[in-house]
Amino acid sequence: MYQAHFGLIELPFTLTPNTSFYCDLESHKAAFEVLVTALEAGEGFIKVVGEVGTGKTLLCRKLLNELPEKYVTAYIPNPYLTPSEMRAHVARELQVDAPSEQSEQLLTQAIQERLVEISRDGKMAVIIVDEAQALPTETLEALRLISNLETESRKLLHIVLFGQPELDERLATREHRQLRQRITFSYQLQAMTLPEVARYISHRLHVAGYQGARLFPARVVGMLHRASRGIPRLVNILCHKVLLLCYGEGVYQVHPRHVRFAVADTEDVSLPTFQRWWWSLAGIAGVAVLLWLSWQQGWFTEYLS
Repeated sequence: MYQAHFGLIELPFTLTPNTSFYCDLESHKAAFEVLVTALEAGEGFIKVVGEVGTGKTLLCRKLLNELPEKYVTAYIPNPYLTPSEMRAHVARELQVDAPSEQSEQLLTQAIQERLVEISRDGKMAVIIVDEAQALPTETLEALRLISNLETESRKLLHIVLFGQPELDERLATREHRQLRQRITFSYQLQAMTLPEVARYISHRLHVAGYQGARLFPARVVGMLHRASRGIPRLVNILCHKVLLLCYGEGVYQVHPRHVRFAVADTEDVSLPTFQRWWWSLAGIAGVAVLLWLSWQQGWFTEYLS
């Protein structure tokens, strides 16, 4: 691979949600502040929505890693669970002593007793669900019912949902109106701006140990931003491919041709070609000339008459 070629200690543009590569982008920073503020306020349901590849899982991992010790967390990375499986998973994550008898009612009671114990110790229990848009309807409803567990003065459980825009579509339906009304804090992740793409690429290279001359000139960064639409995952894919191309050619700086090759080899990205732009401009100019000639001819004919 290109690690030795560029003097890197690790690959900078992998797709795994490695929090050591976390870049404090404006959208991610604001979302994290919303999450922390909402949890401190003791809100029941909190929602973060973002398009595919905008960094929801990375933000989710960061939240799990950086929550203070007063939070006891239950992480659900795989939402394809039945209500029974979800309750069992939450019980394991919260270290609930499962009842010897197989009973959903007894398990729910055991979870409630554990939540009361956590609250008595001055801590807060939080369930964090990734890819929440894929939760089955029955499981989503079971999650809402678990959130009903509370004392007279405070919630015993707080739930954070990370999901794609389809989550909003599901919550907008009548059958989920009770859950929708309980979501008091929400945030929509945004794609990166051009300056953020430049900072993002530079940050990941720095974390990976790069110390050489500038790898990505401004023109190349602009092309990457346009092609990826500012989606972090797509930026990672394209940057990985252009560095492979540089390594294959034995060069130490990314050129526009590398970006074009990478774009041509990648799904869900596009880059307008100069030829297409030129012919569009030529077509517009041609129409303008024809209109002008028609106007001139009409004016000249009218003058002669």
